Amino acid sequence: MRYLSTRGSAPALTFDEVLLAGLARDGGLYVPEAWPHFSKDEIAALAGKTYAQVVAAVTFAFVEGAIERPEYERLVNEAYAGFDHAAVAPLKQIDGNTWLLELFHGPTLSFKDYALQLLGRLLDHVLRKRGQRVTIVGATSGDTGSAAIEAVKGRSAIDIFMLHPRGRVSEVQRRQMTSVLSSNVFNIAVEGTFDDCQDLVKAMFNDLAFRDEMKLTAVNSINFARIMAQIAYYFWAAVALGAPHRPVRFAVPTGNFGNVYSGYAAREMGLPISHMQIGSNRNDILTRFFETGAMKIEGVEPSLSPSMDIQVSSNFERLLFDLYDRRGPAVAETMAAFRDKGVYEVGGNAMASARKLFSAYRLSDAQTLAMIGEVRKRTGEIVDPHSAIGVAGPWQHKSASSEPTIVLATAHPAKFPDAVEQAIGIRPPLPALLADLLTREERCAALPNEAAALKAYMRSHASLKGAA
Repeated sequence: MRYLSTRGSAPALTFDEVLLAGLARDGGLYVPEAWPHFSKDEIAALAGKTYAQVVAAVTFAFVEGAIERPEYERLVNEAYAGFDHAAVAPLKQIDGNTWLLELFHGPTLSFKDYALQLLGRLLDHVLRKRGQRVTIVGATSGDTGSAAIEAVKGRSAIDIFMLHPRGRVSEVQRRQMTSVLSSNVFNIAVEGTFDDCQDLVKAMFNDLAFRDEMKLTAVNSINFARIMAQIAYYFWAAVALGAPHRPVRFAVPTGNFGNVYSGYAAREMGLPISHMQIGSNRNDILTRFFETGAMKIEGVEPSLSPSMDIQVSSNFERLLFDLYDRRGPAVAETMAAFRDKGVYEVGGNAMASARKLFSAYRLSDAQTLAMIGEVRKRTGEIVDPHSAIGVAGPWQHKSASSEPTIVLATAHPAKFPDAVEQAIGIRPPLPALLADLLTREERCAALPNEAAALKAYMRSHASLKGAA
């Protein structure tokens, strides 16, 4: 399997090279040269397998040539062995035709664990094989940070620098990052928004001399390994509800488009997904895009669903690459104009193609609280603000289709106790493994929104001894 940059001028890479590179050197994102395809019989054969077995079966084609199958299956099994539900990603029916896919049974209670527990092991495996070490730099709107830190803490070949917007993540999200005191973990609170943090990360990668000096790699969803691992739970859930013998629909709360893009990838691989509903909060750049055909940056406003407080949906570039018939230079031109002017438009044919599969909607904070309450009243379930936005897809934007809809429940309600308590008067307790989280010691640096300050901090704290 070879991987191409969405902007067309970086060299094609193998999986292990993509894993370590993260972002392409031309600023683009890596995608497979061609999607592996699963026949109906191959999809049907996934029924009855464990979650780890499905992951290995669905994703091995992406790593083939870089990792031997027995070793890959061992890494996959280790990745999901510590999840707190026997099914790993259980499905729960909440009405006659709607299911919640619970993606919060990993160590940090977020869907990010499903990719990052595997990615951390893949990084460690490749680095040990090569005798190298790397420096991870990432930005988080709340959940990626803790999941990434949990996946790589204490690993001798990796330093991790994780940026979050100061005061714009929940206390639980912050403490899940800042209470990890491993010597290879560095948390940084940036004065600004998530988009500012993400821009700083991209600036580090686009400074090729600094990138090479620090041996940078990424764990954000700009790293294709994240997308790869997330594809598996789309197959897992769809097969449980009858695929490939009947199509399914998904409702996905998202800000950065990575989780939605993984579903698109699953569809490209043969999974019968007929439609995907994209849920936004007040930071609704994706909803506005599907309404108007224009991707336009506006200000980021804090919300009760902070993991979606994003106005630059980085992973959309991967879809744009396909909408532009995989013409990298056209994507590069569009993204340059977007960075310069803050807006770009997608033409009629490409937009029509996108709307065949995707629709989008938004919820205000008040509507999100109301949806948390409605889910509790109708089902007895307690959901977090992001998952509530997901449920609004099938419940408020009904389809005449009889196909089942799977809502991605992306975080445990205890990660957002203030919002849940405001909605239903119940403060969800943290699971036992995190019961003492609010009393743990914290360690975090505060930096301005300046690339020079971040570079200086990273240079002074990274352990580059032994780097090849």
